[in-house]
Amino acid sequence: MDPFIHTLLSLINNVAVIVVIAYFLTRSQLFIRAIDNKMTLQDNLLIMLIFGLFSIYGTLGGIWILGGIANIRDLGPAIAGLMAGPVVGLGAGIIGGIHRYLQGGFTAAACSIAPFAAGLFGGILFLINRSRFPGMLQAVLLMIAIELFHMGLALLISAPREQAIQLVKSIIVPMISANALGMWFYAYIMENLQREHSLEKIRLMMEGELRVARDIQMSLVPKTFPPVPVRDEFSLYAILEPAKEVGGDLYDFYFTGEDRLFFMIGDVSGKGIPAALFMAVTRTVMKAKMNPDMWPGLVVTEVNQELCEGNEATMFVTAFCGFLDLKTGDVTYINAGHNPPAIVKADGSVSFLKVITDPPLGIRDDISYSEGILHLEIGDTLILYTDGVTEALNRQGGFFSEDSLMNALKGTAGMPVQDIVSRIRNAVHIFIAGNDPADDITLLALKLKSLKAVKHIPEE
Repeated sequence: MDPFIHTLLSLINNVAVIVVIAYFLTRSQLFIRAIDNKMTLQDNLLIMLIFGLFSIYGTLGGIWILGGIANIRDLGPAIAGLMAGPVVGLGAGIIGGIHRYLQGGFTAAACSIAPFAAGLFGGILFLINRSRFPGMLQAVLLMIAIELFHMGLALLISAPREQAIQLVKSIIVPMISANALGMWFYAYIMENLQREHSLEKIRLMMEGELRVARDIQMSLVPKTFPPVPVRDEFSLYAILEPAKEVGGDLYDFYFTGEDRLFFMIGDVSGKGIPAALFMAVTRTVMKAKMNPDMWPGLVVTEVNQELCEGNEATMFVTAFCGFLDLKTGDVTYINAGHNPPAIVKADGSVSFLKVITDPPLGIRDDISYSEGILHLEIGDTLILYTDGVTEALNRQGGFFSEDSLMNALKGTAGMPVQDIVSRIRNAVHIFIAGNDPADDITLLALKLKSLKAVKHIPEE
């Protein structure tokens, strides 16, 4: 084999060993701290030692030619300097330089100074790049410059001069090629690591923001059960489980008069942050428009008009809104494209209610929403839900369905509302059997326990 090719292949083989080791090292927390420029004194000393040993390996794996050594010794100190600055680079260079000097030979002086200079030059470029590892092109050009400096130093101070010239002629191309290639591989690894780390930081930041968004969203829906003020005439319980970090389902309830309880459930089109924002807007507008002196249908009509205004994203929300009169048990409702509620009668029978249905909120601003009336007897329980319940998917692609909801409700007539909701939720989770929920799961159960007594004023 041609001596030139043999030398080049041997050096490339050494480069491959160092690159493989370096790759596994870059997976460690040490290199993450180096990327973040948060290294401790111990980290700096460890990098100095690691790449100092790389420099020694570059000498030991080199090839003796004409009294000198073709090697990749300067690569380790240069990388140390590029990673951690001049002091660390110099330290690695000293380790490699002292070892080379002890090997002897007429180029010992020049070749022991070169790794020292490599670490210094790498450290200077590190500082120029504001204490960050440079780009691939800069790193490779630096390595070529270091090897040219190495060759020039060998010609300048090594004797006999004729032998030094012959040595440089024999090794200059293989050494520059191998060291530049090694630096290219390492810079490539570092560039990918920096990119991965940046993406990971972005991911963690987004997850943190989504957790905050989830907390904010969950704080918007009431979670005090029984509701405040506590009333003996009814019991109510609700849950909201977003399929993602945040979702577009909502529920709400509050008194709009002394004896009138408003309750609602809704499902915004889409998922994620946009749906969560529209959910928050819907709840806020509903509460702002609520007026005890207005007909419920007019309240929802005005809410719809408000949601349509400026709705460039063309989002909409299905909603079932109810107004329970605690003196009569009558529920005035408006159904804006939502699933019909289920009812568990006091006698144990279960069914879906047939309700008047109008379009969802946010689609058209010229809709007048109709009111319907349903009546609850004492002991009846009204179940509101979103399609994340009935359309929950199992691993086989099957839906939980309305039939499964009916089965889950059988035998719940005498149960507390919290237990009824928990029973449905558990049935859904058992059905999907570990499959990720395809949609938010929201449930609200309202049971009429008694009617408020009406005081009669005696006639005079």
